Formats: sequence, C-alpha cells, structure tokens
Amino acid sequence: MDNTHFDLAIVGTGSGNSLVTPNFDGQRIAIIESGTFGGTCLNVGCIPTKMYVYAAEVANTVRSAARYGIDASLDGVRWRDIRDRIFTRIDPISEAGKRYRQAGPNTTAFLGHAEFTAPRTLSISTGEVITADRIVLATGARPAVPAQIAGSGVPFHTSDTIMRIDALPRHLIIVGGGYIAAEFAHVFSAFGVPVTIINRSTQLVRAADSEISHRFTELAGRRWRLRLGCEVRSARERDGELALGLTDGSEVTGDCLLVATGRIPNSDRLNLAAGGVEVLPDGRIKADPYGRTTAEGVWTLGDVSSPHQLKHVANAEARCVAHNLAHPDRLHAFDERFVPSAVFTDPQLASVGLTEDQAKAQGLAYRAVVQHYGDTAYGWAMEDTTGICKLVADPRTGLLLGAHLMGYQASNLIQPLVQAISFGQTVADVARLQYWIHPALMEVVENALLKFRFDEQDAVFAPGEL
Repeated sequence: MDNTHFDLAIVGTGSGNSLVTPNFDGQRIAIIESGTFGGTCLNVGCIPTKMYVYAAEVANTVRSAARYGIDASLDGVRWRDIRDRIFTRIDPISEAGKRYRQAGPNTTAFLGHAEFTAPRTLSISTGEVITADRIVLATGARPAVPAQIAGSGVPFHTSDTIMRIDALPRHLIIVGGGYIAAEFAHVFSAFGVPVTIINRSTQLVRAADSEISHRFTELAGRRWRLRLGCEVRSARERDGELALGLTDGSEVTGDCLLVATGRIPNSDRLNLAAGGVEVLPDGRIKADPYGRTTAEGVWTLGDVSSPHQLKHVANAEARCVAHNLAHPDRLHAFDERFVPSAVFTDPQLASVGLTEDQAKAQGLAYRAVVQHYGDTAYGWAMEDTTGICKLVADPRTGLLLGAHLMGYQASNLIQPLVQAISFGQTVADVARLQYWIHPALMEVVENALLKFRFDEQDAVFAPGEL
C-alpha cells in the first residue's frame, strides 16, 4: 500500500477535525495542521475570550454593587491567575487532541504547512508529499494588520497573542471598531486598564443594526476613549511608549497596541491554483452550497470560504460536508439564511436576520419595534437603563425579518427569536402560543413581540399597522 496516499485529507484542525466520523472507519485519513491543534475557537477565539469576558463581568459586578445597596470594593485583578486559569485548561485540550489524531486507528497527523503542488496533491513543510481521493480545506482565517502598522516596526498584538501577555498594560490602544475590538475593550477596561479605540468609521460595530450601533457607540464613549472617523497614519516607539499618528493630525500614546481590524482567509497560503481551486475577489475559497470547490474531489468549510466567520457556522458546515463525503448521492446544502451572532462586550449585542436598514434597502414592507429592558420587572431588578430588544417584522405575514438586542444576556435572550425566524413562526404564535416565565428577563422578548398589534385569530398584524 502507498503510505503517502489517503482516502481523505483534512487541512486544518478547527471544525475540520470533527469530520472524522464513524462513517470513515476503516479509511485512511490525513490530518494536517500548521499551527496550534484545535483551531481558532479553542485556542485564540471564542472559548478563551469568553472565559476572560466572564471574569470581566465579575469585576464589573463588584464595582457596581453599590447601586443595589451592597457595599463592595474590587481589591485587585490578578491577571496572571486569570490567564493561567484559562490556558491551563485550554492548552491540555489542544495537546490531547493532537495526540489522539497522532495515535488514532485510521488517522495520520502531519504537523506542518500544506500547499498544493498538483490536483489532489499536497506538499507538507515537514518534507512529505501526499495524495488523497478527497481533500477538505478548513484552514480558517488570520488577523489582518494595516500596512502602516505592519511596516512600522512597532510591537503590536492581535487577538492571537494579546490574551497571553504577562502583565496588564498601563494604557491599551485598540485599532479597529468591530466585535474583536469591542470584546477586548470590555475585558481590559473591566480589569482597570484605560482603553483608547481608534476606528475609521464614526460608529463602533457598524455591521449591527444602525440603532444598536449608535446606542452602543454612545455607551462606549462613556467607558473608553474613542477616536472615531480617523485612521493610523504613522506608528513609532520610544522608551517603551507607542505613539500613533492619526489622519486627523492628532497623536495617541500608550504602552500596548492591539490591532483588531478584521480577519482574512488563509486561502493565499495554499497555492490553490496548482490544485485547480478558485478563489473569490475577497480571498475566500469559491464553493457551492454543498461545500464543493471548483476542483474535483476538493471541499471546503469554515472561515476560509464562508462569509460568516463564526464557529457555529463552521460547525454546521462541517456536519454538512461530513454527510456529503459519506453520502455523495444525498447531498445536504448549507442553510445560512438566518445566521445569528453575538458580541460579548458590555453590554452584550446579539442579532439575527435583517436590520431595519436592510429591510428598507430591499424595499420590504416592515414594522420595527423597540422594547427597553427597564420596562420589565427583571429590568427594574437590575436597574437597567440601556438594554433594548428591537424586532423587525413583515406586517402582512406576521413573520419576523430580524431581531437585534443590546443588553444583559442578549446572546441568550435572542435564541427564541432565532428559532422563530428559522422555523417561520409568526409573531402572534411566538407571543401567545407558549408560556413566558414571569418575571424572568425573557419578558423583554415577550413584550417586544406584543408591541406588534396583530389579529390573534389570523396570526397576522391588523390591517393598517404599517
């Protein structure tokens, strides 16, 4: 038997690692990883960041205790203890996953960088050249760094490195205004670090519904120093201090720089042309709804090809691709019509479906309503003055078009709305054909639904409710 030929080769061990299902028992599978085993989510993304976020929320809870009549003080933040609690849990999982694939009954792990040299032929930086009947490209994405910073020679961090620093900064500068910037600004400011955000847009998290983005930016300005509507023109370091010159002529100084200006797919590192794999203008691997690339026998999933850089999307795509590899006569298509997302900042943001601006741009008939957390019983308990739930719905069908939340536990509160929009449940049905626990915070969602006036018998909005 040719020891360099495999039934299946998987490049990337994030969601790609889950492709090894019982359907492939008895087949020879190559697992190829050039970085840390387990991918972005486990090592530098979703999981460690949320462990930091939870600690940050504990710190903020202590600071805000007085408003509830409780005297408390935050005596200190032990950064290294927080960091080590996280990575002494995560690193062994990554290492165990690597050992399992190295010793697996039908898997061979190659710890090196792979690129195509011919159709279905991969050269690995460790010296091996392998071929496979089928190849899955699940190589993810990496942080994007603006040329002004990358070429300046100043030290900087990205989301891949900032979580492992040895001490809290004296003053953290963050370049970027998306979800990564918002989450790390929350974490470090909760731990007592002054934070300055530089963002070329005049709004933070501008991919969100514009009302949510506007409200969040206003709140962020009370917590962090915002330099909006400008970009970095120059960067220099002197005596351990970083100075960034901005396009508005001003300068920002600090001792630590986090670049959070987005992530780019790792497609450019695979020599895809040699394998016959095409890419889209934005760098993503071109794929059909089943995960097939333009090259025979080559599939793809996750951040390297999906427009949604989200772990739950990559996992769903992996389930589809695993099925399709095992059942080529019964292919399952990716269903990415209603993809939810959340930003674990303070306050949390969560979204699914169309924003109000998108509904308007598409010429759809819609109504939008806003429910404030503070107008519910649990909102009173929390003394909440900023949380909202915004819903966009079709007044003719009663179907939700989009849902957008900003506030405590938004990432959880949105789930019944994700279900409603995914399964075509009407506003009336969701509002009235189930019990809503009183006085739970979920009443924020219930009351938002009830703000749509509808004919309960027909489960659609009453006439004229545009």
